[in-house]
Amino acid sequence: MNVPYLDGHNFELQLHLQRNSDSCEAGLQQIKLLRKVPEEQNDYQEITLLSKMDTELDGERLRLHIPQLGKEAGDLNSLQEIRLLSRNASKTGQVFVLTTLSESINAIALDDLRVTTLPRMIYPKAMVLKPPRTDVLVMTPWFAPIIWEGTYNIDILNEQFRQRNVTVGLTVFAIKKYVVFLKLFLETAEKYFMVGHKVNYYVYTDRPADVPAVPLREGRKVVVLEVQNYARWQDVSMRRMEMINHFAQQRFLREVGYLVCVDVDMRFSDHVGVEILSSLFGTLHPGFYGAERRSFTYERRPLSRAYIPPDEGDFYYAGGFFGGTVSEVYKLTKECHQAMMADKGNKIEAVWHDESYLNKYLLYHKPTKILSPEYLWDEKLLGSRAFLKKKRFLAVPKNHAAIRNR
Repeated sequence: MNVPYLDGHNFELQLHLQRNSDSCEAGLQQIKLLRKVPEEQNDYQEITLLSKMDTELDGERLRLHIPQLGKEAGDLNSLQEIRLLSRNASKTGQVFVLTTLSESINAIALDDLRVTTLPRMIYPKAMVLKPPRTDVLVMTPWFAPIIWEGTYNIDILNEQFRQRNVTVGLTVFAIKKYVVFLKLFLETAEKYFMVGHKVNYYVYTDRPADVPAVPLREGRKVVVLEVQNYARWQDVSMRRMEMINHFAQQRFLREVGYLVCVDVDMRFSDHVGVEILSSLFGTLHPGFYGAERRSFTYERRPLSRAYIPPDEGDFYYAGGFFGGTVSEVYKLTKECHQAMMADKGNKIEAVWHDESYLNKYLLYHKPTKILSPEYLWDEKLLGSRAFLKKKRFLAVPKNHAAIRNR
């Protein structure tokens, strides 16, 4: 659990409870935090917070606003449980599980956790001694799957995610003339991206009036996020991490379960669904999937925060397709943006801008899933390959000189 030290900050605790929960009706008297004692493996220190608490019930979510949580909470990284004590004795000591993002903690009652039960389904049995793909790597040394056609059953995955009622956020930047790619992008996304699931298309743009009106399926919407542009395309590219990070904290956490961050000058050409979703995922760059690490175009200057030594590196990841849970994308974009700003202060610009920092992050924070080049391909430059059974997300031919910096 990665919870920041909150001394002197306002603290908001969000709890998923039943609308008729006794603890909502009766009111909460106090909060108890249980911290792991480092010296004792199975011992816990109990901290009771007696504080004025303003409560707000929004649907099934109870928000507790606790002003100025101070030093009595100590280092919250060691917290194991939160116990909520209400005036109703039957609810005293109810235990909640914690997940965190920045200065917010979300807690879900253990008894209210969703159980996913698959219906009866008929599908071919997986054969232990007959793997579906032997021509490509399907698992990393840290047991993260690499997603290729033939390695998963989309019907099982769809059912699992439908029962969880997941909403997916797709972020895309349409700055300056790149807004011309939006229509094809959105039209093809509606045909192939997360079909059957709820989707929020988050369009970052400096030209909101130029965002096209594209017919959308039920449960899907376009959210326009107006942002400033920058003189150079390199600056637009590098500021993406900052803007994703900002809105992850401001709204994405409340609105979606996963974020998928992609380039706009692309089109979907085949199914891209829930098989890609994981805590943290990256995509193999189509130009380097078969290369040795010495050929990777990592940032090689030791003074840069994006620096990767020549004897390190797992894969070369594309900057145009990454994602994960909102909390993991928040951490990724925050660290990458901070590294960029540190380099900028030293008058260093990484060789491949935000992609260089992304590769540095994913080297030391291993992704839990990796997408094969099926999910990012350029037919004009690379043609076809025998191992590539699907080409799902394709580069749109363009004149870079006519689009960039305009």
